Amino acid sequence: MVRFDSKLLLRQLQEHKSSFGTTVATIKYLHEAGAKITLVSSWEATTSSNILASESLSEYLSSLLQLKVVPTQLTTRQNHSTKQESEILLLENLSHFKEERANCKRFAQLLSSGLDLFVNDAFFESHKSLASTVGISRFGFSCIAGFDFEAGLSQLKNIISACKRPYLAIVGGGNLVDKAAALHLLVSICDGVVFVGDMAFQIMNALGLPVPVKLVEYNAIEEALALVKSMKSKGRGIFLPKDFLCINKLDLATFETFSATCLSDGWQPIDLGPDSLEEFTILLSQFQKILWIGPVKFGSSSTDTGGASKLAAILDRLRRQNNLETIVVGKMACKTLPVSYLTYSMIENASLIWDYLKGKNLPGLMALDRAYPCQIQWDEIYGDPTRLLVVDIGSGNGLFLSKMARKRKDLNFLGLEINGKLVNHCLEDISQLGIKNGYFIRTNATSTFRSIVSSYPGQMTMVSIQCPNPDFNKQEDHRWRMLQRSLVEAIVDLLAPGGKALHLISNEFLGFAKAFNLTAEQLVIPATRVMHEAEWLDENPFGVRSDWEQHVLDRGDKMYRLLLIKSADECLKYWELDGKCLG
Repeated sequence: MVRFDSKLLLRQLQEHKSSFGTTVATIKYLHEAGAKITLVSSWEATTSSNILASESLSEYLSSLLQLKVVPTQLTTRQNHSTKQESEILLLENLSHFKEERANCKRFAQLLSSGLDLFVNDAFFESHKSLASTVGISRFGFSCIAGFDFEAGLSQLKNIISACKRPYLAIVGGGNLVDKAAALHLLVSICDGVVFVGDMAFQIMNALGLPVPVKLVEYNAIEEALALVKSMKSKGRGIFLPKDFLCINKLDLATFETFSATCLSDGWQPIDLGPDSLEEFTILLSQFQKILWIGPVKFGSSSTDTGGASKLAAILDRLRRQNNLETIVVGKMACKTLPVSYLTYSMIENASLIWDYLKGKNLPGLMALDRAYPCQIQWDEIYGDPTRLLVVDIGSGNGLFLSKMARKRKDLNFLGLEINGKLVNHCLEDISQLGIKNGYFIRTNATSTFRSIVSSYPGQMTMVSIQCPNPDFNKQEDHRWRMLQRSLVEAIVDLLAPGGKALHLISNEFLGFAKAFNLTAEQLVIPATRVMHEAEWLDENPFGVRSDWEQHVLDRGDKMYRLLLIKSADECLKYWELDGKCLG
């Protein structure tokens, strides 16, 4: 199943483009590899394109791909009797299903019926938790990124890359309080920031310039002051409009330009003034890379006075004259770009970019099995980053790992935990205890384990998985979601020869444990047969119990412990339960 970006496709249909980016390459690649493909997406009824029905869209896709694309319904696609090997199915519009936006588990399971491989090629939906991008990842054999997804991720990374300098950010729109974290990140990266839109008034107010009270956002002064202080301390340039085009509130047909420091009552700023645009022209010519994010206009005015178009023309001219690199973010900004701007990096979905800059995890990205590169300064984390590494997956409150780090100072310990609050507490604890060989990272180990551990300078000697997922008191059909094939294979590949993998299972999982059919040949436990109770370890081989293990024992239940050792010449194999890899 390929989840593609319908917005990109429909826009290019309207502009009579012959392709819709690398999604075509993704579909053709899978088809040529012999995959049976189902395409899925959602498109809104408000779209101005006439191609809103699955039948019309499938016709266009057929001509585009030079392959037969057949529209089908969600509940009948498995019984598509007319489907030929060369055909591709196009599922009905997902926007018709409220379960899609709610990331409904049952709907995601229905969507994944008959699915082996899920390919997400809709990167700019990654900030949403949708059944077709996040929920579906629970059920497929593997969940990976398509070529268009990779291209979108590359655009995202380019925003925070300052390899081409000087780098300037033009920030528009409002709601400074909500975007404060993102703005602080931009300040740390860019050499200067131009504030336009309602954001400009908050910075002017923080600088002590006269601003009408009605233009100041509620509770924004504290964040604005902190932002200005940060920019000054880092030596970043702060640039503001010199004048504004205003509209008369009593006569909406009357416009007048006012100085930024002399705004009159009864007039509402709606756009940049001519002096501001002239000054920005000179300013922008001094930079080699520019990020433009957010609308230039002010307030909720729908009057188009051309300020954004003029700014776009300035950037386009500088692009041709000075080889200026520009990234334009936001639907309103992208609409103003001339045809020649197609060579630029354009991102219509500003919400995704703001979430990324705020440091939020993107659900669509986190749901993938693919491990994206993580940049970790190991020499700053550990006193000696070449020691053997022990990784605890699902480290929880960190008590186990902290005890181990104090007991075995010849090893480095790393806890991987998805709960951010727990990670913060753990980092505070090891800092107070002065532990130099222990650290915690907030992450989804299923998707990032390989990336994190592969960058470690030394070798990984042990991995422990001692946690229920997600709650051992709650029965779930997919409670083993964390132990996916991608994680197990990463452990196998990165574990040093002779290294150990420890898995602890509580009483509730004994039924699952007895069904484990081992397939490896060189493990501590004999292979190719169902495990017997006598083969579980009686004691924790670490000599230190986790709080969860202690809790299970205190309530009178038995703890089942399994230890696997990777041989020097044979990769550690994984077990299967009903065809699904468990660890």
